[in-house]
Amino acid sequence: MQNRLLQILKVPETRRRVVLTLSLLFLYRVGFQIPIPGMSPRFLMELAAGMQNTLFGVMNAFSGGAIGQTAVFSLGIMPYISASIIFSMLAKVHPRIEAISKEGASGQKKINQWTRYLSVPIALIQSTLLYTGLFLQTPEMVAPNVDTGIGLFLLVVLSLTAGSVFVMWLGELITEYGVGNGASLIIMSGIIAEMPAAVRSMKDDPDIYSRMVMLAVLWITIVAVVVYISKGARRIPIQYARLTRGRRVYGGQRHYLPLKVNMAGVMPIIFASILFVVPSLLFKTIGWGAAERVFQNPTGFVYVVLEVGLIFAFCFFWNRLMFQPEEIANNLREHGSFIPGIRPGAKTAEFIDFSLTRITLAGAAFLAVLAILPNFVTAQTGLQGRMVYFIGGTSILIVVGVAMDVVEKINAQLVMRDYEGFMKGGSGGGSSSGGTGGAWARKEKEETSAKESKSS
Repeated sequence: MQNRLLQILKVPETRRRVVLTLSLLFLYRVGFQIPIPGMSPRFLMELAAGMQNTLFGVMNAFSGGAIGQTAVFSLGIMPYISASIIFSMLAKVHPRIEAISKEGASGQKKINQWTRYLSVPIALIQSTLLYTGLFLQTPEMVAPNVDTGIGLFLLVVLSLTAGSVFVMWLGELITEYGVGNGASLIIMSGIIAEMPAAVRSMKDDPDIYSRMVMLAVLWITIVAVVVYISKGARRIPIQYARLTRGRRVYGGQRHYLPLKVNMAGVMPIIFASILFVVPSLLFKTIGWGAAERVFQNPTGFVYVVLEVGLIFAFCFFWNRLMFQPEEIANNLREHGSFIPGIRPGAKTAEFIDFSLTRITLAGAAFLAVLAILPNFVTAQTGLQGRMVYFIGGTSILIVVGVAMDVVEKINAQLVMRDYEGFMKGGSGGGSSSGGTGGAWARKEKEETSAKESKSS
C-alpha cells in the first residue's frame, strides 16, 4: 500500500488527476455552505433525520445525503443519475437509441449530450417535488418574514436546478480530467461526509462506547461481505477459433466471460425503495392510517416480504435488460468464438441464460439481505437519524462499489505507466538495439525465425 501511494505521488499524470479530483470534490462540499433562499436551515436539518422510509429518503440516497441541508446543492447529482438510468434502459429497448449506442465513441458522445439535456427538466421536476412535498409541509420550514408565494417557489426551484447543473458539470470534469466516474464519486463523498455528524448524534448515548464498538464491527463485516460478493464472478471459458494464414497461426487462445454475482449493483434496491413508498403515500392521502403504518414498519412481516420480492423482481429485470444471452451468443459466433462443449447459437444462448439465472438468484438474495438486515440491527439498538442512514446497506454498497472502482482505475493507470516503461527499455531508449525493450524484441524475432525454419 505504501509503495502504491508513493507511485501515485511520483507519476506526474496520476498525481495531477488525484489532486484535481480532490479539489473538485472539495468545491462540491463548499457548495453546501450556500443556503437556499427563504428556507429555515435549523428546521430542515431536524426534519431530514426522520425521513428515512419516505420518498425523500430514497432521493436522499441518490443525492449523497444532501436533501434537508438547505443548500443549493441539495439535489446533488441525482437528476443526472436519473437521466443516465433512463438512457441506459432506452438503449436496450429503443432501436434507434440502441443503434446510436453501438456507433462507438461518437454514439456515446451523442447519448451523453442527450443525458445532460434531460437532466435539466428532471432537475426542475425534482426541485418542484422537493419544494412542495418537503419544504412546505409546515410553516416552520420557511424562514421568518418570508412570503410563501410564487416568487419564493421560483427562487427555490431555480436555485436547486442551477446547483444540480453545476454539480453535474463538476462530475463531468472529474470523469474527463480526474480519476474517472465523477458522478459516483460525488455520491460517495456526500455519504462519507455524513459520518462525522452521525457519530456526533450519539454523543448523548450513555452506552456510546460499547455501541460504537458494535457498530464498527457491524460496518466492517458488511464491508467485507460486500467486497467479497462484488468481486465474485462465474467465469465462463471462451475458446477462440484457430486460423491459419500462410505460415502463421492466429487465434486459439482461451479467455473468460465473467458473470458477476452482483451485476445490477445498487439499482434493484433503489427501484424497490421508490416503488415501495407509493402505497405509503397513497394510504396517507386517503386516510388509511393502519395500512400506512404497515408500510412504514421496516421490521414488519408485510414490509420485509414485499421489499424482498421487489428486490428479486427488479434484480432479474435489470440483469435481463442489460445482459441479453441471445446477443452475447450471436457476438461470439460472429467473432469465431465458442464455449467448449456447447454448440454455437441457440445452445450457447441457453447455457448463458441458465448461468445468468443462477447468478442473478444469488445476487438478488445478497441484495435482499443487505437491504433488510440493517433495519433489524438498528431497530434493536435504537439508532435514529443519520446513523441509520450511514449504516444502511444501500449507503455501504455505494461507498464500497465506488471505492473499488477508483482503486481499479488508479491501478490501471499505474500498470499502463509501468508497461510503457517496460517497452521503452531500462536505458531510456525505444530502439530495438538496447534496453529491456530491445531484448524483448530480439527474443521475439528469434522465436519467429525458429518457427518459420522448423515449418519449412
